Amino acid sequence: MDKRPTLNKDISVKDFTDFYWLKKELMQFCKKEDLRITGSKIDISKRIAEYLNTGKKNELIKSTENKKTSTFNWKTENLTLKTLITDNYKSTENVRSFFEKEIGKQFKFNIKFMNWMKVNSGKNLKDAIEEWNKITIQNKLSSAVKNIAPQFEYNTYLRDFLLDNPKLKRNLGIQLWNLKKQLRGNNKYEKEDLNLIKDD
Repeated sequence: MDKRPTLNKDISVKDFTDFYWLKKELMQFCKKEDLRITGSKIDISKRIAEYLNTGKKNELIKSTENKKTSTFNWKTENLTLKTLITDNYKSTENVRSFFEKEIGKQFKFNIKFMNWMKVNSGKNLKDAIEEWNKITIQNKLSSAVKNIAPQFEYNTYLRDFLLDNPKLKRNLGIQLWNLKKQLRGNNKYEKEDLNLIKDD
């Protein structure tokens, strides 16, 4: 079994891309090598791979985030139904409190809603409440397997493990994930992963 290498400037691009890394580990590497640490986990991984490949620190990989222009502070501003969603929207405690007050304690942030908020600058929080209600109804009606964003490999792995093994416990899936992420290759659940426990 291949041992997981140390993430440093001497790691090969192949070794880097073949193993799973926490975002925290990627950010620590970037700080040590004076690379930008902003952006999604995917952005940071691309930035590191480019650096390992070329040795250059110039930003060839653009972040998926656009430059923000609004100075609206989502942490502290007083929010109303007429408050406009800005291009620097953040899902803060202040926002959560507002939605809980307007919708009720059943309000929870979810990926679909947060993504909607980020791409709907100019609409107001009343529109956002209508969208949250619509998403909630769709989620209740939908029995389809939910899509999980690609950067959430752990969640995807557990979902696929549980779908493939409905009688097995979640803890076994977590144990398998912890073994699988140490191995070279993809981090997707495969039936053969059950052998990792037998081999251990």
